[in-house]
Amino acid sequence: VQLQASGGGLVQPGGSLRLSCAASGFTLRARTIAWFRQAPGKEREGVSAIRATNGATAYADSVKGRFTISRDNTENTLYLQMNALEPQDTAVYYCATTSGNPIWSNILRPDYYDYWGRGTQVTVSS
Repeated sequence: VQLQASGGGLVQPGGSLRLSCAASGFTLRARTIAWFRQAPGKEREGVSAIRATNGATAYADSVKGRFTISRDNTENTLYLQMNALEPQDTAVYYCATTSGNPIWSNILRPDYYDYWGRGTQVTVSS
């Protein structure tokens, strides 16, 4: 199982970025997969997830209405469209997947994920 995140960069407040996560070694639609982020001095937090069983999506309250998670099953790639970015969105963003099937209330908890890609830096600053 390998995950490779890309698409980060420097963007002004109010701008947009789209992150990609290329998956290999497994079929994306068969596993619950998620985006997490970690800002300096803070704990890693769940941003958004797609459940394998039914494709249901979950979002952290801080990004609802601004971020959209999606997956391309043909390309085996996960995406995170981020709009209306704010300075507090600055962090290293990671994609991760799990070999298990976390219940809905745990779907954004990083300790339920066991495969992680290398992160991509997102900096929101003027």
